[in-house]
Amino acid sequence: MEPLVRPIREDELSALLALYRHLHPNDPPLAIDERIAAQWASIVTNPMLRYFVADAGGVIVSTCHLVIVPNLTRGARPYGWIENVVTHPDWRRKGIGTRVLRAALATAWEADCYKVMLLTSRQETHVFYESAGFSHRIKAAFVALPPAT
Repeated sequence: MEPLVRPIREDELSALLALYRHLHPNDPPLAIDERIAAQWASIVTNPMLRYFVADAGGVIVSTCHLVIVPNLTRGARPYGWIENVVTHPDWRRKGIGTRVLRAALATAWEADCYKVMLLTSRQETHVFYESAGFSHRIKAAFVALPPAT
């Protein structure tokens, strides 16, 4: 069965969090408490925040998160930011993650974004991202982390 790529539904938070266990396996599981439920509600009602998933018979096997950022340069066109890209290990190397990214890109282009960016800390994913239409040769990324306490 070929997974269906679509926007996430509001009732799929548990499935999303289960898939995220493959993104950062050393992170403790995130319990759905009142705070997380409220945060999820604010995410799914914000038209500038979009999650895309690949659904294989009711199981979410891949996802990415697109943020559309309002902007006052480039003719006041927004830009996009993609984060939290992950495909379940059993479904990798089948083109599913690429399809999810392309759905996010199509949505960004429909929103008139002038560019879409993402970061990766894994050198081995460069070919994957390039196959989905990204280039690592256009800009350099810099990341700041909060000071340790």
